[in-house]
Amino acid sequence: MGLNEITREELQAVSSQLQEALHNHQLWHRSLLRTVVCRLPVDQRDLSPQAHTECRFGQWYYGQSPEKLRDHHGFIAMGNEHQRLHQQTTQLLLAANSSNTISPHLYDSFDNSLERMQLEIYALQRELEDSLFNHDSLTGAISRLNILPVLREQQELIRRTPQLCHIAMMDLDHFKRVNDLHGHLAGDRVLIASVRYLLKHLRPYDKVFRYGGEEFLLCMPHAEPTPHSDRLNELREGLAALPIDIGEAEPIHISASFGLTLLDANVPVETSIDRADKALYAAKAAGRNCVRMWDESM
Repeated sequence: MGLNEITREELQAVSSQLQEALHNHQLWHRSLLRTVVCRLPVDQRDLSPQAHTECRFGQWYYGQSPEKLRDHHGFIAMGNEHQRLHQQTTQLLLAANSSNTISPHLYDSFDNSLERMQLEIYALQRELEDSLFNHDSLTGAISRLNILPVLREQQELIRRTPQLCHIAMMDLDHFKRVNDLHGHLAGDRVLIASVRYLLKHLRPYDKVFRYGGEEFLLCMPHAEPTPHSDRLNELREGLAALPIDIGEAEPIHISASFGLTLLDANVPVETSIDRADKALYAAKAAGRNCVRMWDESM
Protein backbone atom coordinates (compact mmCIF):
# COMPACT_ATOMS: atom_id res chain seq x y z
CA MET A 1 0.00 0.00 0.00
CA GLY A 2 1.22 3.50 -0.81
CA LEU A 3 1.18 6.26 1.79
CA ASN A 4 -1.09 8.26 -0.50
CA GLU A 5 -3.92 5.91 0.49
CA ILE A 6 -3.61 6.99 4.14
CA THR A 7 -5.35 10.16 5.32
CA ARG A 8 -3.35 13.16 6.50
CA GLU A 9 -4.55 12.66 10.08
CA GLU A 10 -3.46 9.02 9.98
CA LEU A 11 -0.06 10.00 8.57
CA GLN A 12 0.46 12.49 11.39
CA ALA A 13 -0.48 9.83 13.95
CA VAL A 14 1.87 7.26 12.36
CA SER A 15 4.72 9.78 12.31
CA SER A 16 4.26 10.48 16.03
CA GLN A 17 3.99 6.77 16.86
CA LEU A 18 7.11 5.96 14.87
CA GLN A 19 9.04 8.73 16.63
CA GLU A 20 8.00 7.37 20.04
CA ALA A 21 8.82 3.80 19.00
CA LEU A 22 12.27 4.90 17.85
CA HIS A 23 12.86 6.68 21.17
CA ASN A 24 11.90 3.51 23.07
CA HIS A 25 14.28 1.45 20.95
CA GLN A 26 17.12 3.89 21.61
CA LEU A 27 16.50 3.50 25.34
CA TRP A 28 16.62 -0.29 24.90
CA HIS A 29 19.92 -0.01 23.01
CA ARG A 30 21.50 2.15 25.71
CA SER A 31 20.39 -0.28 28.42
CA LEU A 32 21.76 -3.23 26.41
CA LEU A 33 25.20 -1.65 26.00
CA ARG A 34 25.28 -0.82 29.71
CA THR A 35 24.50 -4.47 30.49
CA VAL A 36 27.30 -5.76 28.26
CA VAL A 37 29.99 -3.23 29.24
CA CYS A 38 29.27 -3.32 32.99
CA ARG A 39 28.69 -7.11 32.99
CA LEU A 40 25.25 -6.79 34.54
CA PRO A 41 22.68 -9.62 34.64
CA VAL A 42 21.10 -10.13 31.24
CA ASP A 43 17.42 -9.39 30.74
CA GLN A 44 16.10 -12.84 29.86
CA ARG A 45 13.56 -11.31 27.48
CA ASP A 46 16.46 -10.36 25.21
CA LEU A 47 17.37 -14.06 24.89
CA SER A 48 13.89 -15.11 23.86
CA PRO A 49 13.35 -16.22 20.21
CA GLN A 50 10.43 -13.77 20.25
CA ALA A 51 12.44 -10.88 21.67
CA HIS A 52 11.69 -8.76 18.60
CA THR A 53 7.95 -8.93 19.41
CA GLU A 54 8.33 -8.34 23.16
CA CYS A 55 10.47 -5.19 23.28
CA ARG A 56 8.56 -1.89 23.32
CA PHE A 57 9.31 -1.26 19.66
CA GLY A 58 8.11 -4.76 18.79
CA GLN A 59 4.94 -4.32 20.84
CA TRP A 60 4.14 -1.24 18.77
CA TYR A 61 5.18 -2.79 15.46
CA TYR A 62 3.25 -6.05 15.85
CA GLY A 63 0.33 -4.90 17.96
CA GLN A 64 -0.30 -1.17 17.87
CA SER A 65 0.85 0.09 14.45
CA PRO A 66 -1.91 1.05 11.98
CA GLU A 67 -3.26 -1.75 9.78
CA LYS A 68 -3.01 0.47 6.69
CA LEU A 69 0.75 0.70 7.09
CA ARG A 70 1.50 -3.00 7.43
CA ASP A 71 1.68 -3.80 3.71
CA HIS A 72 3.97 -0.85 2.98
CA HIS A 73 7.38 -1.99 1.71
CA GLY A 74 9.31 0.37 4.01
CA PHE A 75 7.39 -0.78 7.06
CA ILE A 76 8.06 -4.44 6.20
CA ALA A 77 11.77 -3.78 5.63
CA MET A 78 11.99 -1.99 8.98
CA GLY A 79 10.45 -5.01 10.71
CA ASN A 80 12.84 -7.42 9.00
CA GLU A 81 15.86 -5.41 10.12
CA HIS A 82 14.45 -5.14 13.64
CA GLN A 83 14.07 -8.93 13.87
CA ARG A 84 17.59 -9.43 12.51
CA LEU A 85 18.95 -6.99 15.11
CA HIS A 86 17.43 -9.01 17.95
CA GLN A 87 18.92 -12.20 16.53
CA GLN A 88 22.34 -10.53 16.58
CA THR A 89 21.64 -9.27 20.09
CA THR A 90 20.97 -12.80 21.37
CA GLN A 91 24.32 -13.99 19.98
CA LEU A 92 26.07 -11.00 21.52
CA LEU A 93 24.58 -11.63 24.97
CA LEU A 94 25.30 -15.36 24.86
CA ALA A 95 28.92 -14.63 23.97
CA ALA A 96 29.17 -12.07 26.78
CA ASN A 97 27.86 -14.65 29.29
CA SER A 98 30.15 -17.45 28.18
CA SER A 99 33.48 -15.65 27.80
CA ASN A 100 35.43 -12.61 28.86
CA THR A 101 35.56 -11.08 25.39
CA ILE A 102 33.23 -10.50 22.45
CA SER A 103 34.80 -10.98 19.04
CA PRO A 104 35.04 -7.89 16.80
CA HIS A 105 33.16 -9.77 14.09
CA LEU A 106 30.21 -10.46 16.40
CA TYR A 107 30.07 -6.88 17.62
CA ASP A 108 30.37 -5.49 14.08
CA SER A 109 27.48 -7.72 12.97
CA PHE A 110 25.35 -6.37 15.82
CA ASP A 111 26.35 -2.77 15.07
CA ASN A 112 25.64 -3.18 11.34
CA SER A 113 22.19 -4.61 12.09
CA LEU A 114 21.44 -1.64 14.32
CA GLU A 115 22.56 0.78 11.62
CA ARG A 116 20.46 -0.90 8.94
CA MET A 117 17.38 -0.79 11.13
CA GLN A 118 17.92 2.89 11.89
CA LEU A 119 18.31 3.63 8.17
CA GLU A 120 15.00 1.91 7.46
CA ILE A 121 13.31 3.91 10.22
CA TYR A 122 14.73 7.21 8.97
CA ALA A 123 13.74 6.34 5.37
CA LEU A 124 10.14 5.66 6.46
CA GLN A 125 10.10 8.86 8.53
CA ARG A 126 11.27 10.85 5.52
CA GLU A 127 8.59 9.26 3.31
CA LEU A 128 5.95 10.11 5.90
CA GLU A 129 7.16 13.71 6.03
CA ASP A 130 7.19 13.90 2.24
CA SER A 131 3.60 12.69 2.12
CA LEU A 132 2.60 15.21 4.77
CA PHE A 133 4.30 18.30 3.38
CA ASN A 134 4.51 17.72 -0.41
CA HIS A 135 1.00 16.43 -1.02
CA ASP A 136 -2.34 18.14 -1.26
CA SER A 137 -3.94 17.94 2.17
CA LEU A 138 -7.41 17.12 0.83
CA THR A 139 -6.87 14.57 -1.93
CA GLY A 140 -3.39 13.16 -1.28
CA ALA A 141 -2.27 14.08 -4.81
CA ILE A 142 1.20 15.63 -5.10
CA SER A 143 1.06 19.40 -4.74
CA ARG A 144 1.35 21.68 -7.76
CA LEU A 145 4.66 23.09 -6.51
CA ASN A 146 6.29 19.74 -7.30
CA ILE A 147 5.12 19.47 -10.91
CA LEU A 148 7.97 21.32 -12.61
CA PRO A 149 10.82 19.67 -10.62
CA VAL A 150 9.41 16.17 -11.21
CA LEU A 151 8.77 16.70 -14.92
CA ARG A 152 12.19 18.26 -15.45
CA GLU A 153 13.73 15.21 -13.82
CA GLN A 154 11.74 13.04 -16.21
CA GLN A 155 13.04 15.10 -19.12
CA GLU A 156 16.61 14.34 -18.07
CA LEU A 157 15.80 10.61 -17.98
CA ILE A 158 14.32 10.85 -21.48
CA ARG A 159 17.45 12.55 -22.78
CA ARG A 160 19.74 9.89 -21.30
CA THR A 161 17.76 6.74 -22.05
CA PRO A 162 15.55 5.65 -24.94
CA GLN A 163 12.22 5.85 -23.16
CA LEU A 164 8.98 7.77 -23.37
CA CYS A 165 6.99 9.63 -20.75
CA HIS A 166 3.43 10.85 -21.18
CA ILE A 167 1.57 13.47 -19.24
CA ALA A 168 -2.19 13.98 -19.14
CA MET A 169 -4.44 16.72 -17.86
CA MET A 170 -7.64 15.44 -16.27
CA ASP A 171 -10.68 17.54 -15.46
CA LEU A 172 -13.80 16.33 -13.65
CA ASP A 173 -16.79 17.08 -15.86
CA HIS A 174 -19.43 19.50 -14.59
CA PHE A 175 -17.85 19.52 -11.14
CA LYS A 176 -19.43 22.90 -10.31
CA ARG A 177 -22.85 21.22 -10.44
CA VAL A 178 -21.81 18.93 -7.58
CA ASN A 179 -20.94 21.91 -5.38
CA ASP A 180 -24.08 23.80 -6.41
CA LEU A 181 -26.48 20.89 -5.94
CA HIS A 182 -24.93 19.01 -3.00
CA GLY A 183 -22.57 21.46 -1.28
CA HIS A 184 -18.81 21.83 -1.03
CA LEU A 185 -18.41 18.94 1.42
CA ALA A 186 -19.86 16.65 -1.24
CA GLY A 187 -17.48 18.20 -3.76
CA ASP A 188 -14.56 17.42 -1.47
CA ARG A 189 -15.68 13.80 -1.22
CA VAL A 190 -15.84 13.57 -5.01
CA LEU A 191 -12.29 14.92 -5.31
CA ILE A 192 -10.98 12.52 -2.67
CA ALA A 193 -12.72 9.48 -4.19
CA SER A 194 -11.54 10.35 -7.71
CA VAL A 195 -7.89 10.68 -6.71
CA ARG A 196 -7.99 7.50 -4.64
CA TYR A 197 -9.38 5.66 -7.65
CA LEU A 198 -6.54 6.98 -9.82
CA LEU A 199 -3.86 6.07 -7.29
CA LYS A 200 -5.29 2.59 -6.87
CA HIS A 201 -5.40 1.85 -10.60
CA LEU A 202 -2.24 3.59 -11.82
CA ARG A 203 1.17 1.96 -11.55
CA PRO A 204 3.28 2.61 -8.41
CA TYR A 205 5.68 4.88 -10.31
CA ASP A 206 2.97 6.94 -12.05
CA LYS A 207 2.27 10.26 -10.37
CA VAL A 208 -0.87 12.31 -9.80
CA PHE A 209 -0.59 16.05 -9.14
CA ARG A 210 -3.36 18.41 -8.13
CA TYR A 211 -3.09 21.13 -10.75
CA GLY A 212 -5.89 23.25 -9.35
CA GLY A 213 -9.53 22.86 -8.31
CA GLU A 214 -10.90 19.75 -10.02
CA GLU A 215 -8.01 19.55 -12.50
CA PHE A 216 -5.18 17.04 -12.12
CA LEU A 217 -1.99 16.24 -14.01
CA LEU A 218 -0.84 12.64 -14.48
CA CYS A 219 2.77 11.70 -15.21
CA MET A 220 3.14 8.23 -16.79
CA PRO A 221 6.62 7.11 -17.87
CA HIS A 222 7.81 4.03 -19.79
CA ALA A 223 5.15 3.14 -22.37
CA GLU A 224 4.10 3.61 -25.98
CA PRO A 225 1.36 6.13 -26.95
CA THR A 226 -1.41 3.65 -27.72
CA PRO A 227 -1.24 1.76 -24.39
CA HIS A 228 -1.33 5.09 -22.54
CA SER A 229 -4.43 6.13 -24.45
CA ASP A 230 -6.00 2.77 -23.68
CA ARG A 231 -5.09 3.08 -19.99
CA LEU A 232 -6.62 6.54 -19.78
CA ASN A 233 -9.81 5.25 -21.35
CA GLU A 234 -9.89 2.47 -18.77
CA LEU A 235 -9.46 5.05 -16.00
CA ARG A 236 -12.12 7.25 -17.57
CA GLU A 237 -14.62 4.38 -17.77
CA GLY A 238 -13.82 3.28 -14.23
CA LEU A 239 -14.30 6.79 -12.83
CA ALA A 240 -17.61 7.19 -14.62
CA ALA A 241 -18.83 3.90 -13.14
CA LEU A 242 -17.57 4.66 -9.63
CA PRO A 243 -20.37 5.24 -7.07
CA ILE A 244 -19.27 8.06 -4.78
CA ASP A 245 -20.77 8.31 -1.31
CA ILE A 246 -21.44 11.98 -0.51
CA GLY A 247 -23.42 11.33 2.65
CA GLU A 248 -26.83 11.37 1.00
CA ALA A 249 -29.35 8.62 0.34
CA GLU A 250 -27.87 7.75 -3.04
CA PRO A 251 -24.25 7.86 -4.28
CA ILE A 252 -23.46 10.03 -7.26
CA HIS A 253 -21.35 9.51 -10.39
CA ILE A 254 -19.03 11.88 -12.19
CA SER A 255 -17.09 11.60 -15.43
CA ALA A 256 -13.73 13.06 -16.46
CA SER A 257 -12.07 14.39 -19.61
CA PHE A 258 -8.41 13.77 -20.44
CA GLY A 259 -5.82 15.51 -22.62
CA LEU A 260 -2.74 13.40 -23.39
CA THR A 261 0.67 14.30 -24.80
CA LEU A 262 4.27 13.16 -24.81
CA LEU A 263 6.62 14.89 -22.39
CA ASP A 264 8.95 16.41 -24.99
CA ALA A 265 12.61 16.53 -23.90
CA ASN A 266 13.40 19.25 -26.45
CA VAL A 267 10.97 21.94 -25.28
CA PRO A 268 10.34 23.54 -21.88
CA VAL A 269 8.21 21.50 -19.50
CA GLU A 270 5.65 24.28 -19.53
CA THR A 271 5.14 23.74 -23.27
CA SER A 272 4.30 20.06 -22.76
CA ILE A 273 1.85 20.99 -19.99
CA ASP A 274 0.24 23.52 -22.32
CA ARG A 275 -0.11 20.84 -25.02
CA ALA A 276 -1.84 18.51 -22.55
CA ASP A 277 -4.11 21.37 -21.56
CA LYS A 278 -5.04 22.05 -25.21
CA ALA A 279 -5.78 18.36 -25.69
CA LEU A 280 -8.00 18.51 -22.60
CA TYR A 281 -9.97 21.40 -24.10
CA ALA A 282 -10.35 19.36 -27.28
CA ALA A 283 -11.81 16.54 -25.16
CA LYS A 284 -14.27 18.96 -23.58
CA ALA A 285 -15.22 20.35 -26.98
CA ALA A 286 -15.85 16.79 -28.17
CA GLY A 287 -18.54 16.35 -25.53
CA ARG A 288 -16.48 15.54 -22.41
CA ASN A 289 -15.92 12.08 -20.86
CA CYS A 290 -13.33 11.20 -23.50
CA VAL A 291 -9.57 11.18 -24.18
CA ARG A 292 -7.84 13.34 -26.77
CA MET A 293 -4.17 13.19 -27.82
CA TRP A 294 -2.42 16.46 -28.61
CA ASP A 295 -1.46 17.17 -32.18
CA GLU A 296 -0.05 20.24 -33.92
CA SER A 297 -3.47 21.33 -35.18
CA MET A 298 -4.34 22.22 -31.60
